[in-house]
Amino acid sequence: MGHLVTLATCSLNQCVYLKYPKDRGRLNKRYLWALDFEGNVERILQSIKEAKAAGCSLRIGPELEITGYGCLGYRLAFMGESSSDTQRSGLPRYSSGYWNARYTQESENGAEAYRSEEMQNRRCSTETCEELFTPISPGLGAGLDGCEIFSNSSGSHHELRKLNTRIDLIRQETLKSGGIYLYSNQQGCDGDRLYYDGSAMIIVNGRVVAQGSQFSLNDVETIVATVDLEDVRSYRSQKSRALQATKQLAYERVEVNFSLSADSEDVDPRIKPSPEIEVKYHLPEEEIAYGPACWLWDYLRRSKQAGFFLPLSGGIDSCATAVIVHSMCRLVYKDICEGKNPQVLKDLLTIVGEPSGSKWLPSSPEDVASRLFHTAYLGMEKNSSKDTRLRAKTLATDIGSYHLDLNIDTVVVAVVTLFTSVVHYVPKYKMYGGSPASNLALQNIQARLRMVLSYLFAQLLPTVRGRNAKNPENQSPGGLLVLASANVDESLRGYLTKYDCSSADINPIGGISKTDLKAFILWAATNFDLKVLPDFISAPPTAELEPITAEYTQSDEADMGMTYNELSIYGRMRKIDKLGPYGMWSKLLHLWGDKLSPQEIYQKVRWFFWNYGINRHKMTTLTPSYHAEQYSPDDNRYDLRPFLYPSWFGFKAIEKRIAAMGESGTRVPEGKKDS
Repeated sequence: MGHLVTLATCSLNQCVYLKYPKDRGRLNKRYLWALDFEGNVERILQSIKEAKAAGCSLRIGPELEITGYGCLGYRLAFMGESSSDTQRSGLPRYSSGYWNARYTQESENGAEAYRSEEMQNRRCSTETCEELFTPISPGLGAGLDGCEIFSNSSGSHHELRKLNTRIDLIRQETLKSGGIYLYSNQQGCDGDRLYYDGSAMIIVNGRVVAQGSQFSLNDVETIVATVDLEDVRSYRSQKSRALQATKQLAYERVEVNFSLSADSEDVDPRIKPSPEIEVKYHLPEEEIAYGPACWLWDYLRRSKQAGFFLPLSGGIDSCATAVIVHSMCRLVYKDICEGKNPQVLKDLLTIVGEPSGSKWLPSSPEDVASRLFHTAYLGMEKNSSKDTRLRAKTLATDIGSYHLDLNIDTVVVAVVTLFTSVVHYVPKYKMYGGSPASNLALQNIQARLRMVLSYLFAQLLPTVRGRNAKNPENQSPGGLLVLASANVDESLRGYLTKYDCSSADINPIGGISKTDLKAFILWAATNFDLKVLPDFISAPPTAELEPITAEYTQSDEADMGMTYNELSIYGRMRKIDKLGPYGMWSKLLHLWGDKLSPQEIYQKVRWFFWNYGINRHKMTTLTPSYHAEQYSPDDNRYDLRPFLYPSWFGFKAIEKRIAAMGESGTRVPEGKKDS
């Protein structure tokens, strides 16, 4: 066996969605028809063919690539097809139990192992996604026992800045023990809130020699590298490593009668090791631009709907959602122009309702948006400002969406009139002498009616625009997917109306904080050449649910009793740092102690947790959102909390501590007095 080996890993856009294959005989009838086994197997086979065409002898696929990673309760086994090479695929069942097992198959003989293989004196071992993040990852022990090639068939979802951590961990593992690390990952939305961000990699002794894309519309991406196994052996010649290797327990070995390379390849001048490359990292702003955009595209094409509908308010949240859709349109147009991925054009023609054989091609990203993206400014005569109306219209024009501008006063008045006729009570805004409950009720009516109207427009706009008339044979005309625009901070604080425009089909920004969204908008203003975006940044956040007068304009931060910057800090401390009221107060004491007294900090912490507690029920019905950060309050699986809270015990503990501090507990810092 030679020491030059050509290896492949890949990113696959596997999916879990309802599909009934035309040829059901290809699948075992024992299994349910809920998972896209047929499409998944086709993508697996395509990646194997691409690896073989590049001369690879070992190909690594992502975790649970056969069923799709997000199969959740559908933990079914299905055997794929392969030939003439060695591959690894993920199986969720083994020995009648539920496991995360790796299946290694050589040619058609099915030689298999679940932990470590030895291929003619070359040793390969596996490591799972989660094991990479543990203090003592299995790869370190396997490396000490002589393993040279590590494979990580991963199902790692995207979070902002997470790729940096992932690459650092792999680099550190191979820098410590040496070795060749093959990392494979899912890429795309496979039917859940998560987006798997690809970034397949091949790393040799801490050096990255191949890296795939993090965000892509491709269903299959195979990367290849030629590596020298002797580099690993020479790297491991340190005496300190040899001492630890003598104490390492031996891994169970499975002999595989297969050679990764031929002796003749060592003297073939056409074959040479792949050089080190510069690692590609995206800025957090770029991650926001591309991750949710790819997720939206996968959701749209697989749901067979006709496009998106977005209530565009003129505020920064709906603006960010619109810009993400614009980013999606840019990616779609770019792929169509490059012509490397014909599936993108095929999907687009289906979405916009073009008949079979249509030669239509979009002329720009805005042309793509004009066919599938619909926006509407749903204003009120006295409550909505000219500025927000103009910003919404300008942005819609710049990105090419089909835009509507209307007032909903007649519908709001009709609902209030009906209520008054029944109970003989006229609700009023607080500025006109109304109670707090009356003032809030009038705001909620507007917000909830916007949700109702959004779904009406979403269902009928494709018909109004003649989409179905262009293609009478279309058996699945579809409506529009309604997009929500509630950010993570507002959800955490509960600053939203239950079943308003935060209620929709999906939400691309629901896992992102206001501070990150502002940075994204500033980035997009330059990189997407959208000159109106700075106006959204400079405008004060407002819900515009109360009448605007010369003396009063509604303000989000005034209504919430806290700033968005403070909310972002609270959210990170609560979820990432796992702090309750007392823990948060004690930590903020050191961060804000030069500006606020312990009592003032306590009042802020108390106000946040009180609002969090009384509004927690809203999270149970919130729209499925793109998971983007560790601070996400997603109630589905990520942030499981009660939705009925008692009085906080932590409040009493803080009050007791402040009382023990005496005068210093309420003393305002000197710096604040002078300011």
